[in-house]
Amino acid sequence: MKTLKRLPLVFMLMGMMNFAFAQAGTDQMIKDWERAKAYTKEYLDAMPESGYALKPTPEMRSFADQMLHFTDASYAFGSAAFGVENPNGMNSLEKSTDKSKATVTKLVLDGYDFVINGIKKMTPAQLAETTKLFGRFEMTKLQAIDKCFEHQTHHRGQSTVYIRLAGAKPPQEKLF
Repeated sequence: MKTLKRLPLVFMLMGMMNFAFAQAGTDQMIKDWERAKAYTKEYLDAMPESGYALKPTPEMRSFADQMLHFTDASYAFGSAAFGVENPNGMNSLEKSTDKSKATVTKLVLDGYDFVINGIKKMTPAQLAETTKLFGRFEMTKLQAIDKCFEHQTHHRGQSTVYIRLAGAKPPQEKLF
């Protein structure tokens, strides 16, 4: 009889532990995105104004376009994960005409804020829901956010070469 009376308490504690673990995961995800934002800001700062138009080869994106490309993607991935309309439309930032250092920096940092603020509003249950990314790839919303993180990391890494070609020094690795 005592066991039956304690059973609801056990289930309640298990539920609280699951929520706590999920919350810890969300908190870590936010920390990772804030670190990525700060790291990307260092990249944006390291590139001289004249380097924003730099293209290593004619068919490649410029430094500004690299940054705006992954920012466009962050809005697209984030919109799918958060269940909101993309505030910029598809690929509109990369097509913008003002690619000055100040404008690109603002647009990129705003993109990080969009993702970070979206994650802050997500519950563990929402992260487990499925979404269709680009209308074809079915995955959980958490996976969509993870793919978004992977994408921005990839393009930021590519921009290291651009900074060196411009004669500047890229920032040191920022893993922690």
